[in-house]
Amino acid sequence: MEGLKSFYRLLLFLLPLLGPQLLVAQHDLVYFITSAQQNSPLIKDNANLVLANGLEAERLRALYLKPQISATGAYLFAPIISSDNGRTRLNLNSSGAEKYVGYDIASSNGGNYQALLNLTQPLFNEQRFKTIEEQLLIGSQVIRNNAQLTAHDIEKIVTDQYILCLQDYKQVSYVENMVKLLNEQRDLFKKLVEGSIYKQSDLSLLNIEYQNFLAQLAQIKANTRRDFLDLNILCGINDTTYFQVPNVVLTLNTSPERSAYLEKYHLDSLNLSAQQKIFELKYKPQLNWFANTGFNGVYAPNIYRRFGLSAGVNLTYNLFDGHQKNFNRDKILVLQKSISFYRENFISQNTVRKTKILNELQSYTERLAIAEQQMKDYDALLNAYKKEIISGQLTIVNYLNTLKNRAIIQRDYTLLSSQQQLLINAYNYWNW
Repeated sequence: MEGLKSFYRLLLFLLPLLGPQLLVAQHDLVYFITSAQQNSPLIKDNANLVLANGLEAERLRALYLKPQISATGAYLFAPIISSDNGRTRLNLNSSGAEKYVGYDIASSNGGNYQALLNLTQPLFNEQRFKTIEEQLLIGSQVIRNNAQLTAHDIEKIVTDQYILCLQDYKQVSYVENMVKLLNEQRDLFKKLVEGSIYKQSDLSLLNIEYQNFLAQLAQIKANTRRDFLDLNILCGINDTTYFQVPNVVLTLNTSPERSAYLEKYHLDSLNLSAQQKIFELKYKPQLNWFANTGFNGVYAPNIYRRFGLSAGVNLTYNLFDGHQKNFNRDKILVLQKSISFYRENFISQNTVRKTKILNELQSYTERLAIAEQQMKDYDALLNAYKKEIISGQLTIVNYLNTLKNRAIIQRDYTLLSSQQQLLINAYNYWNW
């Protein structure tokens, strides 16, 4: 029990120290990519479209397979003025007359009274519905694939911005080190000026360079905050808190057995075939069974005797429509050829594109190695200059020029390193 209490006391002591590091660890590249994908309106819209497709399938299932029940009612009032038997009178609901003024009784029946309950049941529609359901399922696969492509696009865009933020942090870190180094040199030169080893103008020149680096540091920090907020905007993160994101080193992904990009062309081809199948449904016979019950009469006085029922079937079959089926098949074949051309063109371009990126990466590897060796040489030179500064053998101009050249090499190295990571991200984007 005492051991458990000691553990809790140790944990409470360490939590304040570990808290910031744990918080930063949660805000890595994966966190930003996940946030961007979760907050993407396009991905959410695609998810809703898939749900809508499922509901549409249920609606069509009811339309093609379930009975339809409806109620209808009608009332037609067609009075006449009859002059039969030498008497002229208004007849509101005539059962028949020879001499009259009004609508023809043969067409109006003198009126019409209907109140019917109708039932319609489609017959032998299972295959018809399966064809339509297949097209909806393919449509849902197309939507899911589009969402997957969107998520992949988001991953690349967010990673590019993340690399830019890391580049800013590295530049801030190096310039801060330069500011610190120059500040230390200022303290040293003050003593050397007091000892008449260097002139006051040398110290002034060092102070000017120190101020230049301070201005550069302020600008880089402003750029860093701007790029970090742009990262939050891309990810849909409603937070303006600024912090340094952890470093990440991307590596080249191995080539997949089948490119995920090709799935789009495969689904587009399936979708066209499904559209053709649906179009050809109109050439299949359509049989419906129907029934109704209620009252249906034309003469009001005996309407109570006109209650009854009826049933029957109706058949629809398209015999000829000018060869539209053949024209539509030819159209689908043409569109299929276009999809095949786009697919082959993508494969060809993507192969060259990935080779180009790999060649560029090779050149960056060589340039980074050269820049790294240059920085080591400059560091060794600056260390050698320390003794010459103290003895007054080195001019401040030579020292500052060497320091600025070292800063330029460091800047170029940081940019090269970031460009290398961006190229790796681009290769992984296309090698998918």
